[in-house]
Amino acid sequence: LIKKVDNIEEAILYCKELEEKRETLDYEIDGTVLKVNSISKQKELGETIKHPRWAIAYKFAAKQATTRLQDIAIQVGRTGTLTPVAILEPVQVGGVTVSRATLHNFDELKRKDIRVGDMVLVERSGDVIPQVVKSIKEKRTGNERVKRIPKKCPVCGSDIIPTEGEVAVRCQNRMCPARLKWRIKYFASRDAMDIDHLGESTIDKLIEKGYVDNIADLYNLTKEKILTLEGFKEKSAQNLIDSIKKSKNQSLSRLIYGLGIRHVGKYAAQILASKYNSIDELSKASVEELKKIHGLGDKTAEAIGTFFATEENIELIKKLKDIGVKTEETLKVEDMPLKGKKFIFTGGLQSMSRPDASELVKQKGGIVSSSISKDVDYVVVGDKPGSKFDKAKKLGLTILDEEKFKKLIT
Repeated sequence: LIKKVDNIEEAILYCKELEEKRETLDYEIDGTVLKVNSISKQKELGETIKHPRWAIAYKFAAKQATTRLQDIAIQVGRTGTLTPVAILEPVQVGGVTVSRATLHNFDELKRKDIRVGDMVLVERSGDVIPQVVKSIKEKRTGNERVKRIPKKCPVCGSDIIPTEGEVAVRCQNRMCPARLKWRIKYFASRDAMDIDHLGESTIDKLIEKGYVDNIADLYNLTKEKILTLEGFKEKSAQNLIDSIKKSKNQSLSRLIYGLGIRHVGKYAAQILASKYNSIDELSKASVEELKKIHGLGDKTAEAIGTFFATEENIELIKKLKDIGVKTEETLKVEDMPLKGKKFIFTGGLQSMSRPDASELVKQKGGIVSSSISKDVDYVVVGDKPGSKFDKAKKLGLTILDEEKFKKLIT
């Protein structure tokens, strides 16, 4: 499906041709990627932290269907954001049954004038996330009703206070069960502390029993407490306890990510872990210092400063340290052999999984990136590598096979 074109008109024409025949392919596609076919021009254009400026996605039109909006539920997220969610009369959209869809936020709800009882147009954006595009106003009967911003959190009953300058409406209660649930889920996720056997239903039960009020309480759980939860037996309870215990020794970057600091994703967490040797060091960094770190934006720096200026978060860090969660790297950052080195992986490895290989890099102070650029220090190539391998050769980057990577990492 790769084609070289001479101008933007030809590129657009080919994108439209692909869109017309997407249904005939043996696999799903949701768009094409347009790339500048010149290494010198690519270098000139450069890249952002996450994406190259010389490549852009052309997304195909989303698949749509019409159905009835039966209700609007309110979902409370990890940071307290109240998100309106459309409860729909089930409908097929691109071969998938859709019964719920995002409405994004209350500003969007008002702007689109979407009401409970409306006939609405639903689409799968990027063929993945269902969303309500618009209401079909000519089909209104007069019985539809407007969904207002709640004055109280639907979960904990706390007052909802709009934040100036923000579209998001938030529950301000840090102890809200819904917020706590999503914080624990985020902390335990595969990219954070990677705690197996801790699903949503288990988290709900732990909160209902009063066993956890914060993420640190996970480490005070006993097998006896777990066995009081419905569905747990001796072996499954022990598996959960073992997984929680194992997570105490996760890398600093995983812990930073798992804390759920606003605007700090996996990549930013890696950057911070390669710059600071411990949570304590990071907590003492000024916002001005953080703003100077390549790869961190001003909003991220300010969010980190706000997080560590909050007494509740300082107390949480203390609890984690007292429980025995590793909050610093054994080696000082400046002594780490791969400090600040950026890695890319392409192709399958034989002796370890890609996530395990990435974790080894992070433990040595390195950074794992997902996009190829001239700033990458090492490209690790396994079986059946993708286009990143060809790109790396064109850029003259250092390429390592699996054996060379293992020697470097050890």
